Amino acid sequence: MAYSLTLSHVGLFVRDIARMVDFYTRFLGFAVSDRGPTANGEIVFMTRDSSEHHQLVMASGRPAELPFNVVNQLSLRTDDLATLKALHEGLKREPVTDIVTLTHGNAISCYFRDPEYNRVELLTGTPWYVPQPHRHMLDLTLPESEIWAIVEKHVRATPGFRTHAQWKQEIEARIARATTERRALQTA
Repeated sequence: MAYSLTLSHVGLFVRDIARMVDFYTRFLGFAVSDRGPTANGEIVFMTRDSSEHHQLVMASGRPAELPFNVVNQLSLRTDDLATLKALHEGLKREPVTDIVTLTHGNAISCYFRDPEYNRVELLTGTPWYVPQPHRHMLDLTLPESEIWAIVEKHVRATPGFRTHAQWKQEIEARIARATTERRALQTA
């Protein structure tokens, strides 16, 4: 099967989320696209590209005694839902564990643990946006038309729902502000 996969984003566990968000937004010019509570504290989504909801995710909860960095997951974008469904089916024949399928509203995802137990996400985008973090379980064995209908019905009922185009305009303005602020700090 020929298909396309591209790197979507990386997630990091961090100790001091405020300090890390400050550095990545202030110095590297990322814009916060979403943030919210998790069972272990907080999760922050950041981007420098309005076509990507997030390129970098930071989650609090990294143990203070852990002496090395921890990558939370590797996320790979598929070219379409058909590819995601085919890969999900193929995972059943691979030495992987913990396969979970769901929608984040802005994406349809299949998570699993690779042979060495690293978390991997395969995803395809949707034309919608809902505030993150957001998880809704989804059966990828259903026909594509049914999956799209389920996801659309769910996201339209979610507070904060917008189209991806509306969200893109908003995040472009945030990225522009972050770039202007960063340049002002560099020349001060």
